[in-house]
Amino acid sequence: MPETFHLISAVTCPWVQRAVIMLRAKGVDFDVTYVNLREKPDWFLALSPHGKVPVLKVDGEVLFESNAIAEYLDEVFEPRLHPADPIKRAKNRAWTDFLPTFAWGPGLNNLSYCASADDLPGALETARQRVSRLEDAIAKERGNDGPFFNGPDMCLVDAAYAPFFQRFMLCEDHLKTGLLDDFPLVAAWVDALLATDAVTGSVPPEFPEAFDENLQRRGALAWSLKSGAQAAE
Repeated sequence: MPETFHLISAVTCPWVQRAVIMLRAKGVDFDVTYVNLREKPDWFLALSPHGKVPVLKVDGEVLFESNAIAEYLDEVFEPRLHPADPIKRAKNRAWTDFLPTFAWGPGLNNLSYCASADDLPGALETARQRVSRLEDAIAKERGNDGPFFNGPDMCLVDAAYAPFFQRFMLCEDHLKTGLLDDFPLVAAWVDALLATDAVTGSVPPEFPEAFDENLQRRGALAWSLKSGAQAAE
């Protein structure tokens, strides 16, 4: 059994958070070093083949890419979060593979980081299409049992999607798009994820401030609305 785990992270990166959720769900002790992805240090570039986080050092061995790290942790530590049934496990992998399309393809993040009120309707419609596919998947594969993607227990799909929903809900406080109003299964899933210790404790204390700085740097509408509301108080 491996003895030491050292995670190379960035404070606001959702892909790193996926690895942290897995480590917390498994009860694995680990150390963290944070890097600035806008000024990547040479030692980090020497470790990370793709120049990205997360990187997980396991007894000196280097693992990279969040999906590979999640699969590794699930194979090594109990409780197993992947379904035992091979068909269901394959379907879970397929929905995890959908995540880049869901988030970036364009998807949910285009709504979270939407730059203007004029861009909001188009970004909202695309996000609705992506969320609708998840609503259909939950209805078909899980039914009314919950609260997580497969049912009462967390799985790797939950760990993958939670960081993106967490960021969206922070923006939704100010955008007020009502995106999830027509998707009750996804809405309940998001509520469960954001009330789960493995998720809520997976970001460092400085995350809210750093995330706000990201929104401001990107010129996001959510930041403009938040700063306007704060100025009016």
